Amino acid sequence: MVFSSPVFIFMFLPLVLTIYYLLPSKYKNLLLTIASLYFYAFGEKFMVILIILSTLINFYCGILIERGKAKLGLRLAIFYNLLTLGFFKYFNFTFENFNSLLTFVNIKSDYLINIPKIALPIGISFFTFECLSYVIDVYRKEVKANKNFLEFITFVTLFPHLIAGPVIRYVDLQIQLERKDLSYFNFKIGLERFIIGLAKKMIIANTFAKIADEVFKHNIDDLSTSFAWIGIISYTIQIYFDFSGYSDMAIGLAKMFGFNFLENFNYPYISKSIKEFWRRWHISLSSWFRDYLYISLGGNKISKSRTYLNLFIVFFATGLWHGASWNFVVWGLFHGFFIVFERIGFDKILTKFWTPIQHFYTLLIVIIGWVFFRSDNLESAVLFIKKMFIYSDGDEYLNSYLTYFNINNELYFTFFMALLFSLPSYKYFDSFLSKKNTTILRPIIFILLLFISITYLASGTYNPFIYYKF
Repeated sequence: MVFSSPVFIFMFLPLVLTIYYLLPSKYKNLLLTIASLYFYAFGEKFMVILIILSTLINFYCGILIERGKAKLGLRLAIFYNLLTLGFFKYFNFTFENFNSLLTFVNIKSDYLINIPKIALPIGISFFTFECLSYVIDVYRKEVKANKNFLEFITFVTLFPHLIAGPVIRYVDLQIQLERKDLSYFNFKIGLERFIIGLAKKMIIANTFAKIADEVFKHNIDDLSTSFAWIGIISYTIQIYFDFSGYSDMAIGLAKMFGFNFLENFNYPYISKSIKEFWRRWHISLSSWFRDYLYISLGGNKISKSRTYLNLFIVFFATGLWHGASWNFVVWGLFHGFFIVFERIGFDKILTKFWTPIQHFYTLLIVIIGWVFFRSDNLESAVLFIKKMFIYSDGDEYLNSYLTYFNINNELYFTFFMALLFSLPSYKYFDSFLSKKNTTILRPIIFILLLFISITYLASGTYNPFIYYKF
């Protein structure tokens, strides 16, 4: 089940909200747990057992740590979580590369080739990292182990963040699991935020997804340089509005149920350096790797060379976290290279440039990086980048086809909206709509936005959220 589907918007959400607000406080977590498990099982069926098992093991690991068996509890949790993530997410990748290595040295094994594929449970990277952060925080004595299993499973399975984040930490929800903000104001803000996220997804992300998909499905040799740029710029817009739209919907849903999630995006495309980009993009993941991997490796407290190595390790892990593919590894290391490059001293040079040049540099690196993220394999990514920077007219028929089916007035308008809302412009609209003489406009605009989004949904312009596969 996805947030931008009719069954969620018109059936699941209204029903759960109605029962939730009618129930006494002591039963609300129980309802949320049942609803969240159903939400996950709706698409994943028996894989819901994996979440329940992970919850049980991490719950008891926390108790083990608190009872004085700290190292045992921590090691057991790390072993279980990394083993689970490694098996389900990287088993196929490992054996594919092992087979490639055997083929390279002229060794063939029918047994290895015929090993069945392991299905990837949706959202496994998110709930595994959330469980890990909880156990590590208990070990570090930053939080006390939760002895109430219902509260803990509510934290792990809470459906707004279950599938694609943000990566929520127990410390941020600890008090809210007992005392929720169920005020009218919080609900209203949450509903508005949900509508904004839905509009981002349905109106902007899905519009540019069609173009990106159309460009990337064709033979790269047949593409013109101009359409290669149109394709990757479309994907650059798609992935931001798709993922930030999901995060907006998750944050909005959480507010409607009385929880307050931390922000996950802060206008990353206005960044003036790659370092700043990663302070603004997928904030919950960036801070997770900083707090639980980078600092654990020594951070910048040892030596400059060790700091640079630590950064490369973090970005290698960041890339691999996104998917079992060398494309994601290269994408992570590509960003890691520029992070280290800036840290060595380029950031001081960069700040002396004209501000638009700083923005151009950052966006160019990010856009090139997205080629690795979007392409099917490394060879295709390299060919695509060559096509971007070595001019080619491409196939005339394909150019006409792409122009006819994708370039129209609706696209120009949507592109303008994408540019506008990639900037911190919403606060000005929000401020304007909050004035006494314009408050009547606020519900009208949000109702209209919801109506347009549902119209797009009804017309079949649906594709799944990009981060569902992570």
